[in-house]
Amino acid sequence: MYAYIRGTVTELQPSHITVETTSGIGYEIQTPNSYRFQSQLNKQVTVYTSLIVREDAQLLYGFIDQEEKTMFLSLIKVTGIGPKSALAILAASTPVQVKRAIEHEDEAYLTQFPGIGKKTARQIILDLKGKVVIEASVDDGQLNLNMSNDEQISKDALLALDALGYSKRELQKVEKAMQKESFETVDEAVKFGLKQLIG
Repeated sequence: MYAYIRGTVTELQPSHITVETTSGIGYEIQTPNSYRFQSQLNKQVTVYTSLIVREDAQLLYGFIDQEEKTMFLSLIKVTGIGPKSALAILAASTPVQVKRAIEHEDEAYLTQFPGIGKKTARQIILDLKGKVVIEASVDDGQLNLNMSNDEQISKDALLALDALGYSKRELQKVEKAMQKESFETVDEAVKFGLKQLIG
């Protein structure tokens, strides 16, 4: 229904961003990693979107480019993969990396993500091998907006990881590792945390 939304990013939350269009409507958009949009805060951006209607909600999902949206739509067609699992996969990897894992039948790579067991990883490979067209690699979105408060950055990053479905035990492990590091942006801290979680 909505191919993309163009507007100003007015808010970043761990699980979503808010984009206000010129008509004055603010769209709440669920994203794999909302802090990828941190450098676009209060700037105009184009977010590639997909509306998913459930019995209890209508949720708008948004992506930094068409390739990421394509991979998301492919993943949620797989039995056992919901939007939350698909977002968790895309938060920690690019569409090209996911496609490579599928084409090489790399179950170990796919089972690193929350909610993806061996059976589901095998299903992803069976359903999507040779079927996903990803033309180019995805830019992870380098963020230029610096923050000075390490604790706040780490806290925001942990909230983002929690929104992706990682357990409290896993987050405690990441928090300990973060305390030994210094980060300039939340996105940098999220990427560090994901690296700790998926190896």
